[in-house]
Amino acid sequence: MTVLSVKPVTRKRNQFNDFDRIFNEFFNTGYPTAQNNGNGYKAKPAVNVIENGDAFRIELAAPGLNKEDFNINVDKNVLRIEVKKEFKAEEGETYKRREFGYFEFNRSFRLPETIDSERIDANYKNGILLVNLPKKEEARVKPARTIQIG
Repeated sequence: MTVLSVKPVTRKRNQFNDFDRIFNEFFNTGYPTAQNNGNGYKAKPAVNVIENGDAFRIELAAPGLNKEDFNINVDKNVLRIEVKKEFKAEEGETYKRREFGYFEFNRSFRLPETIDSERIDANYKNGILLVNLPKKEEARVKPARTIQIG
């Protein structure tokens, strides 16, 4: 659903003035969650963090990118995901409004000591970056067991 801000018109109202005002507001308003940094829009993609007994998984929504666009590294128990990409309009076209496409972002996650940083892997599929963070053996959830009384 699109929400348009409606401002009172002080001049004589007619349907053409209202249409022009709404049209201009629609095409001249930036995307509310993005910040214009001079080179385009800078936004942080949505992230899900999921835990199971053996690992954590980070799901990062970043449609329109290729796996080569991502730079992922771990340093001092901080996982950093970065993207810096230049989008250009086709020859003879200009964007009047742009609400999707990540030009540049970085997300950082402080990892717990229980993560085995040597076994971290990542996949990019259907616009979602999946980062698997396996737990160290001693941190994995052990199944319940029955202890025999001797």
